Amino acid sequence: MLSINNLSLQYGAKHVFRDVSTQVHTGERIGLVGVNGTGKSTLLKIMCAQQETDPGIVSRASWFTVAYLPQEITIELGNRSLYGEAESAFDDILARQQELEHIGEQLADLEQDDPKVDELLDRQGELQHMLEGQDVFRMRPEIEKILFGLGFSAADLELPVASFSGGWIMRLLLAKLLLQKPALLLLDEPTNHLDLDSLTWLEDFLQQYQGAMIIISHDRSFLDRVTTLTWELSLGRLTVYKGNYSHFLVEKEQRMELERAAYNNQQAMIKQTERFITRFRSKSTKARQVQSRVKQLEKLERIELSETERSVRFSFPPAAASGRDVLTLKGLRKDFAEKSVFADLNLSLQRGDKIAVVGVNGAGKSTLLKILAGLEPAEGEFHLGHNVVLSYFGQHQAQELAGGQSLLDTVYHAAQDLTITQVRSLLGAFLFTGDEVEKKVQVLSGGEKSRVALAKMLVRPANLMLLDEPTNHLDISSQEVLQEAMAQYEGTIIVVSHNRFFVDSFINKVLEIRDGKGTLFEGNVDDYLAQRKRDEERKDEVQTPQQDNEVSAGPDKPADKKGQRRARAQARQQLHFKMGPWKKKSAAAEKEIEQHEARKAELEQLMADPELYGDQERWSATSKEYSQIERHLERAYQKWEEAQEKIEAIEHECADN
Repeated sequence: MLSINNLSLQYGAKHVFRDVSTQVHTGERIGLVGVNGTGKSTLLKIMCAQQETDPGIVSRASWFTVAYLPQEITIELGNRSLYGEAESAFDDILARQQELEHIGEQLADLEQDDPKVDELLDRQGELQHMLEGQDVFRMRPEIEKILFGLGFSAADLELPVASFSGGWIMRLLLAKLLLQKPALLLLDEPTNHLDLDSLTWLEDFLQQYQGAMIIISHDRSFLDRVTTLTWELSLGRLTVYKGNYSHFLVEKEQRMELERAAYNNQQAMIKQTERFITRFRSKSTKARQVQSRVKQLEKLERIELSETERSVRFSFPPAAASGRDVLTLKGLRKDFAEKSVFADLNLSLQRGDKIAVVGVNGAGKSTLLKILAGLEPAEGEFHLGHNVVLSYFGQHQAQELAGGQSLLDTVYHAAQDLTITQVRSLLGAFLFTGDEVEKKVQVLSGGEKSRVALAKMLVRPANLMLLDEPTNHLDISSQEVLQEAMAQYEGTIIVVSHNRFFVDSFINKVLEIRDGKGTLFEGNVDDYLAQRKRDEERKDEVQTPQQDNEVSAGPDKPADKKGQRRARAQARQQLHFKMGPWKKKSAAAEKEIEQHEARKAELEQLMADPELYGDQERWSATSKEYSQIERHLERAYQKWEEAQEKIEAIEHECADN
């Protein structure tokens, strides 16, 4: 369990936290939400001790381990391979295992009466206790399961970490955290670098995770599927809501209604009191009452309205209607060096189609948008329809902005029919408020430049929009502004986004890119995932009878014999993996029993000597050691019996199968 007690933090006049107190209990799944700048990431850093605070503010049980995944890479990884770096998550376990083996070797070389024996035996017991439940024989399969789930391939395992891009390094850091299995996972935007397959895998994994977690995410679908509690940071205060993000929105609106009513009542009371003070301030007969009301106002704890979701609305500038056929691709092919991205991609879009492009990272989603935007050459037929006006948003556009211009000028000069006020409202929806719109582009961060580039693209009239991860740097309320505009947009949209909630509200088709080919699905991303699940289930149903036929085909066919040998080898391997740890524990317990039995016999021989009882000190020490040996023996026999029971159970299970 972890607790925060009266956390306060202030930068200048801004209160980041005001007497924040809360607790995290075992197994809780918490979504941490709030508009950008409320201190969500800062709170996670304080909880994992990456940011200092006053003593006693954060306390946790000694067993309550905490691990943190930041938004950006903050550490330098070594020169190890991908697998070696992932395996480093088990460094403590491997070190204990190595020490345990070393102790076994030392004990084998020592005489029974050597004074080091007891010390080594005690340490051996400690290590065995710490390693209980840590199945080192399953380490590699566990590492591969998580790496493959997050999108890495078997060919990646031996590649040096330095050869991977920043997004893949973030996946590796996430994999290491999942392998460590801390009591509390702190995840800051874990979905930013994941494709749809990896994202759905991570959701399934976290739903089964036994520890607690706190997640910051702008992906509403992810929060809804993974979390069961919601913490909201607003105006420096933390409010706890039961339920996932969707439940939080409903409960928050109910609380806001009560808060607004209380605020309005207090404001009416304040105005009435102030009128009384103003009216009777100069009358000596009312002086006592006036002073009483002045003190009453001074002591009054003013109700502050919480930050509310933005009420900004945005609609795209009108563009001339395109022809019915907007875009046609036939036999599109794209190669990078010797690697094929698309082998034979075909696509036909009509006016009003709104399509999400999905596929694993590296499938070519962003490349496809660049080809359509005319930024990448490719082989095959590519035709834009009559009167198609295209606009494109990609991450590179942030680097092409004029650094000397202000945000306001950059967007306003790109717009044709928007007023200064409308442009300010749009920039406000994209998290630029007040005097911030006068900042020069050159002083902005990478994420801020991306938001400006997106706003600049949206104000240009177009009837075909190509959007590559448009929500990466937007908070949830900003996403909703864009989402509503997309739903009302009458043109054609092709969007690459891992944010399902964002795209599901306006798309009507999904283009899956897999193995260089494209497959079009009707419906939104949820419909696509459901269809894929049905297809996989049907595939499994078709394969199962074939496998049964292979086994029952008879012993005379070579293919059947080979399959049977492979099945027996797999069964032996599975049996080895399951029984290996328990056999090791059984052997260690047997060795322990043998050592303790030998020492017990020596002590019993000493205790049979009558002279021992004449030396009180020697008798006391011998008697004490004898009691200790008996306790050690009892524990060793318990370990041996437990290991034997497990071995027999596994053998019985495998025999039944």
